[in-house]
Amino acid sequence: MTQKYYCFTLILVLVLHVCAYSGESRRPFACDPANAGTRNLQFCKVSLPIHVRVQDLIGRLTLQEKIRLLVNNAAPVERLGVNGYEWWSEALHGVSNTGPGVKFGGAFPGATSFPQVITTAASFNASLWEEIGRVVSDEGRAMYNGGAAGLTFWSPNVNILRDPRWGRCQETPGEDPHLVAQYAVSYVKGLQGGGGHGNTRLKVAACCKHYTAYDLDDWNGFDRYHFNAKVSMQDLEDTYNVPFKACVVEGNVASVMCSYNQINGKPSCADTTLLRDTIRAQWHLNGYIVSDCDSVGVLFDQQHYTHFPEDAAAATIKAGLDLDCGPFLAIHTEQAVRTGKVSEMEINYALANTITVQMRLGMFDGPNGPYANLGPRDVCTPAHQQLALQAAREGMVLLKNLGRALPLSPQRHRTVAVIGPNSDATVTMIGNYAGVPCGYISPLQGISRYARTIHQQGCMGVACPGNQKFGLAEMAARHTDATVLVMGLDQSIEAEARDRVSLLLPGHQQELISRVAMASKGPVVLVLMSGGPIDVTFAKNDPRVSAIIWAGYPGQAGGAAIADVLFGTANPGGKLPMTWYPQAYVAKVSMANMDMRADPARGYPGRTYRFYKGPTVFPFGAGFSYTRFSQRLVYAPTTLSVSALHSDLEGNSTTISTTMKKKAIRTIHTNCDSLDLSMHIDVKNIGDMDGTHTVLVFSTPPSGATFPEKQLVAFEKVHVVAGTQHRVKINMNACKHLSVADEYGIRRIFMGEHKILVGDDLKHSITFQSSLDIKV
Repeated sequence: MTQKYYCFTLILVLVLHVCAYSGESRRPFACDPANAGTRNLQFCKVSLPIHVRVQDLIGRLTLQEKIRLLVNNAAPVERLGVNGYEWWSEALHGVSNTGPGVKFGGAFPGATSFPQVITTAASFNASLWEEIGRVVSDEGRAMYNGGAAGLTFWSPNVNILRDPRWGRCQETPGEDPHLVAQYAVSYVKGLQGGGGHGNTRLKVAACCKHYTAYDLDDWNGFDRYHFNAKVSMQDLEDTYNVPFKACVVEGNVASVMCSYNQINGKPSCADTTLLRDTIRAQWHLNGYIVSDCDSVGVLFDQQHYTHFPEDAAAATIKAGLDLDCGPFLAIHTEQAVRTGKVSEMEINYALANTITVQMRLGMFDGPNGPYANLGPRDVCTPAHQQLALQAAREGMVLLKNLGRALPLSPQRHRTVAVIGPNSDATVTMIGNYAGVPCGYISPLQGISRYARTIHQQGCMGVACPGNQKFGLAEMAARHTDATVLVMGLDQSIEAEARDRVSLLLPGHQQELISRVAMASKGPVVLVLMSGGPIDVTFAKNDPRVSAIIWAGYPGQAGGAAIADVLFGTANPGGKLPMTWYPQAYVAKVSMANMDMRADPARGYPGRTYRFYKGPTVFPFGAGFSYTRFSQRLVYAPTTLSVSALHSDLEGNSTTISTTMKKKAIRTIHTNCDSLDLSMHIDVKNIGDMDGTHTVLVFSTPPSGATFPEKQLVAFEKVHVVAGTQHRVKINMNACKHLSVADEYGIRRIFMGEHKILVGDDLKHSITFQSSLDIKV
């Protein structure tokens, strides 16, 4: 999001209500019982249906008042007792002050800062994601009650991690559409409190962003404000839109944010097909659509999509945009109405969507409500901070462990050299879109709880421009029982508006690692902090580097979690949610190429584990444990009958693909509810330490040149005590999990053998058979 919008705040400062936290409870947003002039208005009557209340309020507004409600810093309507409201608050992995809606200070000095999303995604633990959302919404509501936050949080980011150079890899749940979708659904449900169907109440309102095909910020002359993402219908259906559809259909999210970029020549926020026809008509969003900040201004000022500003205002509102993060609609919508380019009725429709969400949040119900009791005592609680530690532990990924060098022993490794630019990191651990944490435990502090430490930074920051201090680091490694190198990246290397050029470690980091590894007398552990993948092939292949742990950006308790994993208090169970490519990969691939599928004729290798088959540093799903697990398939079907519905007289025929005659059935032409299937898998811990195991289930459809070679269709995290086993039940649906998109973006279930792979070695197949032979 840009910061240009702040200029508009200065323009409207005299008319906008500013709600600054004063240490007391927030006065009601509207319908204050103390206001005798408004408390009996129909829109304030809680007993009436929400849609009746919404229409009553809209009917009382003038055109100018309506227009001032179309932007994020919505103006008050004082004559109706409605206060101003800042829509922009953030809660990507904890309540954040990135947006202007959140203010830390006074009774709210900080909030629980969980690991960055890419780290939490590595846990593959859906119940953890939902619980984090619940805690974040508790703290968000508490801060709202104290006048320190809004209730509309523009999180999560559910874009696909398509390219490893993207500066915002850290914000996303990874590269796999099913993984990202399940994260989105879980986190949204946790935030919103399970609301979403019909006009059910909301604890807070979540927002899935950035719709769609947005994953380039600033690379090699391309930037997000001018980028035209050329995306095939097939890639849009089976990759880019999958998480957004899940957000709306399964998560019942209250908002979707459209992105800066164009998709096939049309700005996302002005694309009727993407917004009105898809999000609303097909997916049935019960909520509002908001622009990324200044997106409407960007499509006029920078993309030159329309000749006149009022045309841009009209185009976005007509396409389905309800709220502008930025000043554009407040400035230019009235002229669009007066020139007949957009109607007041269309503005009413947009307001109905935003005001309905506010009413579902209880903002028109006066001072009382189910969450009115939440306050400062509910922020940064011991339980919340313990969950942040648990999440960080579960997100740690053990990528290498030669000779079972880990875990370290407090008895055998009494002294530890802690080296590297991130060795005493604090702010780096919380990544971007973070707030003010409750406190920090750095890696150095965490390790110091287990052993006597000798600390040498080695590099001056992650840029590591020189090697002048490497000698001191080598000396520390020579005189201690073990060495922990905490290396990697930070926001100076990868961030919003800052894409990477290289996948290698910055500056002289590689040299520091190699020199310290050569000097160390004990085991050498490399701990990497980053959001995106790093090519550490040299360390993977160096026998002197005993172990490698990817910690992502592990949040406020990250140092404690790293130390707990190093010394075996916690057994790592995380899996990589993205492919780690070698540096040679990015030399072949333009970041501007949105194609997921490989094209050997052009030398294009494809993207993500679903389509890329070249060498990797570490593959998607990589991650070891300190114990060992075995998997055994107990039950799974071998056949599935798929019925195609008969044609009707009106021509709503169910056809089988004309290009693959009698081999595929459209998902909309079969009864998907009848196509559930399950698998039972026994997971046994055959090691000597309790641990968690992630069951990863992949499928491969019948052969097709443009189909994924394999794709994740289900996963389950299970804790297994040493020497015991646990039965895992995996539920799938053929339409949702085992269909594929054809070149037109149409979902089809292909007949024939579908191969199922559980982990790396457990194989099964299910044969799909059509129960009806239809001639095409």
